[in-house]
Amino acid sequence: MSAFTDKELDYLASQRLGRIATVGPDGQPHVVPTSFRYNADHDAIDVGGMRMSQTKKTRDVQRTGRASIVIDDVLPPWQPRMIEVRGTATVVPTGGKAFGEGFEDTVVRIQPTRIIAFGIDSSEATSARSAGSS
Repeated sequence: MSAFTDKELDYLASQRLGRIATVGPDGQPHVVPTSFRYNADHDAIDVGGMRMSQTKKTRDVQRTGRASIVIDDVLPPWQPRMIEVRGTATVVPTGGKAFGEGFEDTVVRIQPTRIIAFGIDSSEATSARSAGSS
């Protein structure tokens, strides 16, 4: 059983861009847009990129073991939707090629410990819950 609801999984599959947040050695937050995909085999979010192993986000995850990602959009006229996934994170040397041509094989894998969703299961409701690792 997934930590995500069926509607959340449908939403994640419909989106292509998220924003990953990590924390640098100086304690400063670092947030950047990124590619992502839901990894059903691990019930996790994989974050990929073209030079993933060389990025600050990868170095931050290697140091802290933590990351968050937000995936969001707005439907007209004004219906915001979003999922925030907070969790433990690891740098994994394989899996990035699943994103497509030109992507490096290295990914950051975020295992959810907390999921916050808005406008996904119903247009106005916010859902927040702890998510155990599988």
